[in-house]
Amino acid sequence: MKHLVEPIRDKKQIKAVEDYLAQKSQRNRLLFVLGCNSGLQVSDILALDVKDVRNKTHIELNEQKTGKCKRFPINDKLKKLINDFIKDREDDEPLFLSQKRHRLDRSQVYRMLNETCKAIGIAANIGTHSMRKSMGYHHYKQFKDVAMLQMIFNHSSPQITLRYIGISQDEIDNSYRQFEL
Repeated sequence: MKHLVEPIRDKKQIKAVEDYLAQKSQRNRLLFVLGCNSGLQVSDILALDVKDVRNKTHIELNEQKTGKCKRFPINDKLKKLINDFIKDREDDEPLFLSQKRHRLDRSQVYRMLNETCKAIGIAANIGTHSMRKSMGYHHYKQFKDVAMLQMIFNHSSPQITLRYIGISQDEIDNSYRQFEL
């Protein structure tokens, strides 16, 4: 059976990942926080340049996967992290650079996330989509608005969105736990 990557369902674990990354790498911390607060695909995060976030109130882009325009506000937490991160950077350079000064790629992000989660004891199946799924999971838990999330993720149905963020599986698991003959 194919194991899907999961959201990080515990906010304390999200904070632990952020704190761990803050000690290791300002770049990786920003990447993780941006992923968890935007719901963007990792390919769209990695395509950002410094000019896309400098002195901006919103991030605007065309999603690579769908070609659709996406626009969302940069929250206060992200603004501070972004401003600290880009203060000595040029507008035309990639926001997330590797140590060799190339645009970071998804396999590097995958390794970073897995190594971080392993180091702090998160046993879930983690991948680059875990940031996006974590945003969706916690957004749903806070607002209970699947229609809004469906629009944010550009999904074609509420069922796809609930399955994507792990809510459907949680509900199935919970019904099994409460059922006994």
